[in-house]
Amino acid sequence: MTLLTNRRTFLGTAAAAALVSASRVPVSLARADAGGLKLGVASYSLRKFPRSEAIQMLKKLQVSYVSIKSFHLPYETPGAELIAGSNEFREAGIKVLSGGNINLNNPATLRQMFEYAKTAGIPMMVCAPSHATMGQVEELVKEFDIKIAIHNHGPEDKEFPSPESALEVVANRDPRMGLCIDIGHTTRTGANLLEWIRRAGPRLFDVHVKDLRDVMDKDSQCDVGEGAMPIVSIFQELKRMNYQGGVMLEYEINADNPLLGMAKSLSYMRGVLDGLAV
Repeated sequence: MTLLTNRRTFLGTAAAAALVSASRVPVSLARADAGGLKLGVASYSLRKFPRSEAIQMLKKLQVSYVSIKSFHLPYETPGAELIAGSNEFREAGIKVLSGGNINLNNPATLRQMFEYAKTAGIPMMVCAPSHATMGQVEELVKEFDIKIAIHNHGPEDKEFPSPESALEVVANRDPRMGLCIDIGHTTRTGANLLEWIRRAGPRLFDVHVKDLRDVMDKDSQCDVGEGAMPIVSIFQELKRMNYQGGVMLEYEINADNPLLGMAKSLSYMRGVLDGLAV
């Protein structure tokens, strides 16, 4: 662990220096599938920036995978513009793994959300449905052939606070219905994070990564590697499972100037994977 910690410190410092001095990132950030995992970014991390600028920031970070938030691809965008906007990510060399988080708790707008994803070429919706809409959502999953990943939102979420609550509702449904485990929100429920990653198994479609100095306090978020999250153990488990989904940095702090913290976080994550590969 000392080796990983030292590597984290070195790579984080290298990332900071590179970004400040020359708008570059260290080589360790430039690999798309570090250690066999698809490391990417949930574009909510860049919510204060327009799509074109957000894409340039992702390129600066050498990110090859993205989950697009509606800030960067609004739901009301006309069809041709929606296609063009989504393609801007792909033309920049960034693969769109998903979109979200998308609200699927209003029966009146469910079809609109699936049409949005289909038009934009988004293969999976990270989403917030309700228990009441699950039957309709399943029918639309079958009709549109679009996967959904229920995002748990912690103790405040009245529908799906934990991975357990989401897994219960998808377990006997269409195999294209699964989970996006948010590791920060999960620990705040008191759930055993590694246990629920294992239990989710093939229903685990996406993972949102963040770090907390206090795993029970959502306001203690920090750069990944500086908090109490068991990142090494999480990555070990994902690799053991041969997990094929996205491992997406969701950087919710420093919204006006997130690039440096994101670079440090990605550098740490790739450093951990390098250490696990030794």
